[in-house]
Amino acid sequence: MELVKAKVPTRRAFSERLSELGDRDSGFAVFESDIGRSTYSYLFGDRFPGRYFNMGIAEVSTMAAAAGMAACGRTVFVCGYGVFLTMRAVEVVRSFICYPNLDVKIMSSHGGVTAAIDGVTHQATEDIAFMTTLPNMKVLCPSDSASARGSVEIALATRGPVFTRLMRDPLYELYDAGERFELGGSKRPRRGSDLTIAAYGDMVFQALEAARLLESRGVDAEVLDLYSIKPFDREALLASVGKTGALLVVENHQRRNGLAYEIGMALLKERSTARFDALGLDDTFAESGDYAGVLEAYGLSAARIAETALRLVADKGRK
Repeated sequence: MELVKAKVPTRRAFSERLSELGDRDSGFAVFESDIGRSTYSYLFGDRFPGRYFNMGIAEVSTMAAAAGMAACGRTVFVCGYGVFLTMRAVEVVRSFICYPNLDVKIMSSHGGVTAAIDGVTHQATEDIAFMTTLPNMKVLCPSDSASARGSVEIALATRGPVFTRLMRDPLYELYDAGERFELGGSKRPRRGSDLTIAAYGDMVFQALEAARLLESRGVDAEVLDLYSIKPFDREALLASVGKTGALLVVENHQRRNGLAYEIGMALLKERSTARFDALGLDDTFAESGDYAGVLEAYGLSAARIAETALRLVADKGRK
């Protein structure tokens, strides 16, 4: 698949689709914590002011009010920055949304260090751990506009809470506008035979670039886009790893308690002999700075991914 520079970030693509679907489905509402111009949820508010609620800079109250409306039978989207929605409001998400399994869909912007220049306070690098741990919560992380728009469709079609992790800045477009996405699904944007690189969100693009670098070193890497994180496509992952014999999971998140931990457990249960490693933030906060520079500093750039991949492939021949 050919990469094209994106014109809009996934947070805008998500909100644009949300606004479009407002005509088709008059039953859902959107709640915002006073950053609608940043999450682009204002697009929905401008078209449907009677279904749009700006609750001010108060994520806990916003989430609680959304839970109250959902308890009355409405589907509600809550939009905001991931670091605040998943930690400041996590008790409400846990006890008043996930426990009663309510139809609250969380649109979470600034995932991982895509919020690089905004610093640690706005970099949601623990959000996947929090959200995947909660019973009944489903978790998505699209990489481009098509998958972000598809995430809105999945959220509306799925009973109970759904968390979608989105990015701060536009990166690339990978999929065609008509591409289909489903809960528990995955995509394989690059086929290979020597190594599997599993990623999601912005790391899909770093993985694809790493695969290109590896090709020049004689290594044929397969790339999986695990846009559905909970549940993830276990069957596709195991099939790929069974073919390549090596797996590198790359995530813009703390390495501890990320998707790699879940995948590692799956490999253990299968008694897989594949070589395995994972890249992510290694028990550290990231610094504020240029996005590409932050990725390089914390071992998440394409070049650093390729270095680890080469070691894994070399290790396949050892007992």
